[in-house]
Amino acid sequence: MPAQKPAKPGTVRIVCGLGNPDAEYARTRHNAGFATIDALAARRGVRYWKSEAGAQVASISVTGADGEKREVLLAKPMSYMNTSGGPLSKLARAHHVRPEEILVVHDEVDLAAGEVKLKLGGGLNAHNGLRSIADKLGSRDFARVQFGIGRPPGRMQVADYVLRELKGNFLEDFELTVERAADLVESLL
Repeated sequence: MPAQKPAKPGTVRIVCGLGNPDAEYARTRHNAGFATIDALAARRGVRYWKSEAGAQVASISVTGADGEKREVLLAKPMSYMNTSGGPLSKLARAHHVRPEEILVVHDEVDLAAGEVKLKLGGGLNAHNGLRSIADKLGSRDFARVQFGIGRPPGRMQVADYVLRELKGNFLEDFELTVERAADLVESLL
């Protein structure tokens, strides 16, 4: 009989948003993770980002349920989505963070646009960013905030859909989902 997964992740020490670093990707569905990290940073008044282990990293202070203050790293790997595991695993090693203390925010086509959901461990849903992370960490035991982007319309390829620039109502809806994803992350910290 498999062990029951906890309803919440362990103590989160790194929140990693997935995306692509170039400006041309900034307003795309694929950058849902970066957008969520940026929203969290803005809420926390982050003014300083540093380059560490191939990621842009900022530190925030959170107060846990136990009343103890602790540092949480916000990270945006500056490699591309498909190689996000390299920078994240280097950062985790440098800060002695175990996979179960990592929360990854990523776009999810198998979740309706606008929905956000917590997932603990498990499958990778053919998501190359998650596959890279699981491979480099040697574990799938990291928590994820799935940022629903829905499936592409008609016969559009998933790659074209996730990398298309968002405008108008699509961009407004995306930005509302960013805030919901940031709310969920904050509730887990």
